[in-house]
Amino acid sequence: MRIIILTAPNFLSDEAEVLTQLLDHGLYRLHLRKPGCTEEELEALIRQIPPAYYPHISLHDHFILQARYRLGGIHLNSRNPNAPTGFRGMVSRSCHTLEEAVYYAPLTDYYFLSPIFDSISKQGYHAGFTDRQLRRAAEQGTINEKTVALGGISADKLPYLASLGFGGAAFLGDIWREYHSREDIPRVVGHLLRMIG
Repeated sequence: MRIIILTAPNFLSDEAEVLTQLLDHGLYRLHLRKPGCTEEELEALIRQIPPAYYPHISLHDHFILQARYRLGGIHLNSRNPNAPTGFRGMVSRSCHTLEEAVYYAPLTDYYFLSPIFDSISKQGYHAGFTDRQLRRAAEQGTINEKTVALGGISADKLPYLASLGFGGAAFLGDIWREYHSREDIPRVVGHLLRMIG
């Protein structure tokens, strides 16, 4: 199962260092998601990550930076629903219903389906699907290799997601909820290694 990590929405202490170490240790894909940040702020973070990892990075905002740094892809959502004209890189998208998943699957390299479980990072953001709905979607092929589970994802839920046929899992709150500084990097990297191990 492919493991994707989304950055915390706010900028963190020593963030480029921890992101680089996650990529050093085999992270499949990193999504730079900083809603409300400026282009300059996001560019400053990108410039601190070694260029060798740029193909493994997808942007949620400021798509002009994708071309400038030859990043691997872009992520479409309600803030940025369309790819730039002529874009040829990897495209992913947020989907919040099974109907959206069916519609966007042929138009993307992969897509997030969320929220699968109650959110870890957003208070009061509850699972959007029942176990029965997910199992039916799996039987119908709606959940497949292109489907990445997001929302309340933690390492202990990976076997369940694999049993449904999800192609990947995207982590946010479970990774960043106890991160404060450089001293927490070994714990975060260890967490990733247990997931991909």
